[in-house]
Amino acid sequence: MTALRPHAEDQYAEELALLAASDDRPRPPGWRLSPQAVVTYLLGDGAKITPKYVGPRRLVEVAVATLATDRALLLLGVPGTAKTWVSEHLAAAISGDSKLLVQGTAGTAEESIRYGWNYARLLADGPSDAALVASPIMRAMRTGSIARLEELTRVPSDVQDALITILSEKTLPVPELNDEVQAQRGFNLIATANDRDRGVNELSSALRRRFNTVVLPMPASADEEVEIVARRVSQLGASLDLPEVPTAIEEIRRVVTVFRELRSGLTEDGRTKLKSPTGTLSTAEAISVITNGMALAAHFGDGTLRAGDVASGILGAVVKDPVSDGVVWREYLETVVRERPDWLDFYRAARDA
Repeated sequence: MTALRPHAEDQYAEELALLAASDDRPRPPGWRLSPQAVVTYLLGDGAKITPKYVGPRRLVEVAVATLATDRALLLLGVPGTAKTWVSEHLAAAISGDSKLLVQGTAGTAEESIRYGWNYARLLADGPSDAALVASPIMRAMRTGSIARLEELTRVPSDVQDALITILSEKTLPVPELNDEVQAQRGFNLIATANDRDRGVNELSSALRRRFNTVVLPMPASADEEVEIVARRVSQLGASLDLPEVPTAIEEIRRVVTVFRELRSGLTEDGRTKLKSPTGTLSTAEAISVITNGMALAAHFGDGTLRAGDVASGILGAVVKDPVSDGVVWREYLETVVRERPDWLDFYRAARDA
């Protein structure tokens, strides 16, 4: 069987091997690639290494340099800015393993960050190494690898603080065994957090000091966002075995334009102010709209991506609150979309949707 979405280290194994073979720069202890090669892996080289992230090079360099120090990395940004994607590829390039992952939720327990117990063995034999169930972070400490923690600010504050000793002392005490796990060289942690979740479970000042925060921005220009969407749509289409749909860069650009205008509250030409909906209208959502449109075009259309294939997807992305967002969307259709002669097909499809 073939995995629906291979891990980064599997999907891009050839590129990682190619970089490792030609990488003659110094590597931090425990790293499979030099920091320079890790940056090349993420941003591409214009030839055999494909870009995994499109954004400021300096920002990626700061993130990689942080992981070479004793400070953990916190990737911060609004939803859809590729925080999870970047963290996965950083872990794959540095450790060759992106699977040491803790998914943060309101129900995340301390055991998910420290360790738990196999209670059958615990009751039978008492506390022992065999009864201990290591968390992904403990396993990363033992192997000198990069651990990942998604949605850190969703984790309850008292559970968050379990990280303080791990990040400051690089040690995880196991008092039940009168023992401890010391992090091997190469260990570090990448956490992600959502800008819009500030105040859900704010990080304590003690924990925040253990992180170097890198803010991942939305794409700076429409062209940059179109490039990101087109590349990811192509990758997703291949992985999902969608029937091939002719590249429709015009529809991709139209979706990106709608998202950027509503996100910023201003039309591209700067002449018309707009109301913004409650949703984020992220690049990730634009990718989802286009991918869904491709499926519609391939399975229920004539094989060409058209305005009607993306209209319903855009409607679902924009109108999260039927009352307030519905007003925003209808106003945008009538005052902006309707006035663009080359958008009349989209106007009719969106109005019908």
